[in-house]
Amino acid sequence: MTELKGPLLVLVPDRISETVVKGEYQPRYYNPGGLFDDVHLLMTNDDDPDPAALQRTVGHATLHLHNLPEDHRLTQRAWGPWRAAGLRRWARKGVEIARRIRPALMRCHGADWNAYLARRIKESLGVPYTVSLHINPDVNAPRRFLKSELSREEQRHNAFFEYIEREGLRGADLVMPVYEPIVPYLERMGVTRYEVLYNVLNGDFLRRKETYGLHRPAKVISVGRLIAEKSPRPLIEAVAAMPGVTLTVVGDGPLAPSLKSLASRLGVDDRVLFEPAVPNDELCARLPGFDAFAVYTEYFEMNKSVLEAVLTGLPVVINRRAGAQIPELEGDFVHKVDGSSESYREAFETLFADDQAREALGRRAYAHARERWSPSATEARFAEVYRQLAANDVSAVRAR
Repeated sequence: MTELKGPLLVLVPDRISETVVKGEYQPRYYNPGGLFDDVHLLMTNDDDPDPAALQRTVGHATLHLHNLPEDHRLTQRAWGPWRAAGLRRWARKGVEIARRIRPALMRCHGADWNAYLARRIKESLGVPYTVSLHINPDVNAPRRFLKSELSREEQRHNAFFEYIEREGLRGADLVMPVYEPIVPYLERMGVTRYEVLYNVLNGDFLRRKETYGLHRPAKVISVGRLIAEKSPRPLIEAVAAMPGVTLTVVGDGPLAPSLKSLASRLGVDDRVLFEPAVPNDELCARLPGFDAFAVYTEYFEMNKSVLEAVLTGLPVVINRRAGAQIPELEGDFVHKVDGSSESYREAFETLFADDQAREALGRRAYAHARERWSPSATEARFAEVYRQLAANDVSAVRAR
């Protein structure tokens, strides 16, 4: 039994049933350290996930599910005081749900309707809350339009989500960005209480790569959403020019059909293997069996799949993105390329021709990652923050 008095209330905007189907949830994802005996999950949508499939995310705790769907009418009209009033009316239902639950602490995943609701609950009931941010919305916006010219309606839409993001973030006792590239967004929003806390990865199934003997053919894996900003096209083209190499592409997305067509046109259907979804337990256990991990991304983020690869000790090949570089990837523990297919081919040829250099890169990656992103240390820090906030010891939380 935990010493904390009261349940944990987790507020999420995502349709988590989709994540359940993909098998991407980590053990105790919603209850780090197993601190709470009761975890209430409130979704700001009408999603109806399978509670049994979600049980691993709360460990031993009893799981309770609630819904408070967003009021989409509020996003479709001109901004004005009445819309802020409409948001408050919507939030009252959530306040009543929280009043019945009587949580000791709230955590929000993302700064959306859920974080706005958490602020209203805090103001009404005095419950502290924290917000974890997994993207920089100024660069990779799930809700706002990012382009130079906006229509009046798009401007209204952006103004609405800027408002609820700012409200939710500024009211939080602590904001927890999961990597450094999110910090500029927080500073623009006027957030001063934050601490970078990296994703808690699958410590139960991540295994260290022990041997670095090269497979015949050599085996490369790439993991990520198949979208334009993360397209593995240059990897496929690189492998097509290397008969002794196979590439496993794990992930799905709108580019999947065109990428499969590309592999077919290049005559490498048998060497470029597509796996749309692999449960995270299985993926983490399989990683040491590959010779290298490679990814193309223009996202300003510390990719979760890259973290898993370096925590395994895989040699990693990744492109230098246009614009600001990712602080966490500075150093000699990953192999950087310019993003062209030729640069990936040259990187693979270099790594696969020199067993000692390839092993040295993988071992540097493992040592660097374990020192900074160990799953056990990261989970312990989350648990410490939860204890401090739930005890209303806000001053004890280390924040900038």
